[in-house]
Amino acid sequence: MSKTFMLNWLNLLDSIGTMAFAASGALAGVKKQMDLFGVIVLGLVTAIGGGIVRDVILNSLPPYVFVHNLDIIIAILTSIIVFIAPKSIEKRRIFFYFDALGLGVFSAIGVSKAIDYHMSFIGSIILGTITAVFGGMIRDVLQAEIPLVLRKEIYASACIIGTSLFYVLHLLKLNVSINLFLCTIIIFTLRIIAFSKNWQLPRKML
Repeated sequence: MSKTFMLNWLNLLDSIGTMAFAASGALAGVKKQMDLFGVIVLGLVTAIGGGIVRDVILNSLPPYVFVHNLDIIIAILTSIIVFIAPKSIEKRRIFFYFDALGLGVFSAIGVSKAIDYHMSFIGSIILGTITAVFGGMIRDVLQAEIPLVLRKEIYASACIIGTSLFYVLHLLKLNVSINLFLCTIIIFTLRIIAFSKNWQLPRKML
């Protein structure tokens, strides 16, 4: 498979993930009755926060989004669209699906980039998970909420499962494009099923 095709596929996946996470962040801002600026801020940090942290850890500086501004533009435009969307739209369900999609996409992109930088198995899983969850953590902190990743829901654990599979399939020389797609779908599906079945991680009761 040509390098150009692979690059185009990665860029498309990145744009989809950016749009999904920006929408989830903006929807959270709308739910909190923030003004347009607040909605855009939440959309932006959710969409680009994890990738920035990943690039800093990898010493890939300046971070990708500050060199190639398309992700920032997509995040801002998506946030504005969410802000002006009709109030009648059921925003909670839409937020969930966008967040699950962003989780899958950015986990796949994060673990793929970690592998490109020759990270170990554990390092790649951690970086893939950070890419996926850190923007959402910032979003939740700005809303004065406990980050979703720290609650009892199946969230980061879905990322760990998906990125672990990505790494194993990478060792088996599976095509990267297929691997990216599978990782995204598995994490997205796990998140959907876990939510619908009310699967939860155990927590200590006091």
